[in-house]
Amino acid sequence: MKVYEQKGFPNPARVRLALAEKGLLDQVEFVPVDVMAGEHRTPEFLAKNPSGLVPALELEDGTILSECSAITEYLDHLDGNAELTGADAKSRGYIHMVQRKIEDGLLDAVGNYFHFATDGLGPDIEQYQNKDFGERRRETALKTMAYINDLLEGQDYVAGNELTVADITAFAGFAFADFAGIETPTELTNVASWKARINARPSISALN
Repeated sequence: MKVYEQKGFPNPARVRLALAEKGLLDQVEFVPVDVMAGEHRTPEFLAKNPSGLVPALELEDGTILSECSAITEYLDHLDGNAELTGADAKSRGYIHMVQRKIEDGLLDAVGNYFHFATDGLGPDIEQYQNKDFGERRRETALKTMAYINDLLEGQDYVAGNELTVADITAFAGFAFADFAGIETPTELTNVASWKARINARPSISALN
């Protein structure tokens, strides 16, 4: 398998963490895509992923999977032990719900703030900005941080007592928030404890 990525970006980090948690890092070739130089907009890359986004997973038969949730779903089911996305109908539905709320309310909201309300990746990349929209999404991100703190009351991870794709998305969202200058409120003590648990996991080394 090949993973096309810009290392260090939030969404590629999600796939790296999923690969590490599933023990699949040694089965993947990472192919760098220089987003800052516009490589994601070249005809060659757009032929693989018309949305022009990273990451993208290329399977041995040439099939391309994009979207982090879809890639993680595939990786999680390779060994028949779906521990990240849910082993039964109820857990899969619940994990998917929590993951999507966090993806939209934290990770995507921070991305909207970064790209629309700040200088973002610079004028060559940021072709449209809307500060009011970006600031509105910053408020959404802060509200979602509080939501995550509530989820963590009495449990170790955001969708229960085992790490799931929802935690991976949340981790990427908080890291992006730190980078974008959106501080996690200090009163969110459950989040602080959760961050410590996540950072202690061996899979974090995959991001380095």
